[in-house]
Amino acid sequence: MNSAGTRPLPASEIAALTGGRLVGPGTTTVAGIAPLERAGPGDLSFLASPRYVPYFERTSASVVLVAPEFESATGGPETRIIVAEPYAALLVVLPVLYPQAVWEAGVHPTAVVGRGVTWQEPVEIGPHAVLGQGVQLGRNVRIGAGCVLGDGVAVGDDSQLYPGVTLYAGTALGKRVIAHAGAVLGSDGFGYIPGKNGEPHRKIPHVGRCLIGDDIEIGANTCIDRGSVDDTVIGSGTKIDNLVHIAHNVRIGARCLIMAQAGISGSCLVEDDVIIAGQVGIVDHITIGRGARMLAQAGTIADVPAGATMFGTLARPHREYLRGQAALYRLAKIVDKLEKLVDSKPGTPAADTEQ
Repeated sequence: MNSAGTRPLPASEIAALTGGRLVGPGTTTVAGIAPLERAGPGDLSFLASPRYVPYFERTSASVVLVAPEFESATGGPETRIIVAEPYAALLVVLPVLYPQAVWEAGVHPTAVVGRGVTWQEPVEIGPHAVLGQGVQLGRNVRIGAGCVLGDGVAVGDDSQLYPGVTLYAGTALGKRVIAHAGAVLGSDGFGYIPGKNGEPHRKIPHVGRCLIGDDIEIGANTCIDRGSVDDTVIGSGTKIDNLVHIAHNVRIGARCLIMAQAGISGSCLVEDDVIIAGQVGIVDHITIGRGARMLAQAGTIADVPAGATMFGTLARPHREYLRGQAALYRLAKIVDKLEKLVDSKPGTPAADTEQ
């Protein structure tokens, strides 16, 4: 049983919270959430895809949130709640079953707070955090243990920095930003003038800022560079996974989704609502059009049109890539047939051997 709630939650209350239609006893209670195949008595689960109907038929969950098209599915628990979007309904139930820990406002005695730091109460500044001169914190900001905020950094209301986050000088975070452990924002980008005749490479000074909008989440150990002579900008509502690198002068639009180990080179423009999947590589100075999809491990050296779905390295439109792969597989069979024809032709070594 996956239990972490403060109290058992009856099915009737879940239906009221989600606006769903209750089927079965409303007195059935749950105290945790688990997927169908691992749920046990006292767990809430969900069914939103036909792929999981067999798991639904065998699940031990006490209550299941069910999409309307699966309402008549056989088996499963007696108590179910019919909701239009089970995943969206989970977002309503999760905070009730798993309430966030209450945080305590205050500044830990080991924290180092520079001159001119200002904040709006309440805030929490954790152990061994370091705040440089002139840092500005909004209301309800939480700074985790060991975070470092450079001179003049600004963090907006209701934002949270998990332990070990580093914000270089010139970084500004909007409201409701979450930065997970080890994230580094505002470090210098990889900019050098190559040396000639054995001379060392010369570093390009980075004087731009790193500007993070509202409602952004940044994963653990992700690095977002500051601009060199321009700003690096992340648009509001964008979500960035762990281990992502975003280089200097990149501008990312609103509501983008950028997944693990993706790398975006300098001065790229990523327009609104783009999805960049894991291990995607994007060369510098190109534009990824609005609503484009870069599938896993795609690599591109040219602009991507709005709404396109790209795959492969070098990345091509998804359907075109799949057709090319299918053609290669057919080509292998054709080669096999040609080899047999050549081997069976009179006068060839293979044919003479057979005679």
